[in-house]
Amino acid sequence: MRTSVCWTNWQGQGLERCTLVQDDAHLILEGVVSGMRGGKYGAYYSVRADAQCRTREVLVKYIGGQTLHVVADGDGHWHDILGDRPVPSLDGCFDVDIGVTPATNTLAIKRLGLAPKARQDIVAAYVPLPSQIEGAFLPVPAQQRYTCLIVDRRYRYEGLFRSFKAELELDRFGLVMDYPDTFRRVEETS
Repeated sequence: MRTSVCWTNWQGQGLERCTLVQDDAHLILEGVVSGMRGGKYGAYYSVRADAQCRTREVLVKYIGGQTLHVVADGDGHWHDILGDRPVPSLDGCFDVDIGVTPATNTLAIKRLGLAPKARQDIVAAYVPLPSQIEGAFLPVPAQQRYTCLIVDRRYRYEGLFRSFKAELELDRFGLVMDYPDTFRRVEETS
């Protein structure tokens, strides 16, 4: 399965193009973003997950800024490739949440496979916006909650680490359509 989508921010500024590729062995998200949340930025990201949608590799490059490249072993242990060191603060994280894109919500939703009305708290490896980076550019643990409202179509996301809530409608590939007050899907014309 392969699909590409575009988002813009809620005010119609900036643009992101994301491609999702999924087969029996892995899921890959790859995208480019020109954004304006917390200041102007450009970014490239690539996320590779295994067949169970556990994040295994994350690469984020902020144009004119920092680069992050981390890998995970599938059992919740992470390693910083660029610094050649383990990242014990992320122990137990199976998902990544890249702040500049709604694409990474797909990973947690698919991995959890929640039944209607079921909810689950997780700790995700959160990749901050460029304006939020202090010191080394590494993901930080972030408490989150997902609640299934309608299987494969609608979920409530709660960023417990920042008191944020949003109802997310998904397309048939599991990608977010609109992320209220943050991102909205752009229909592409041929």
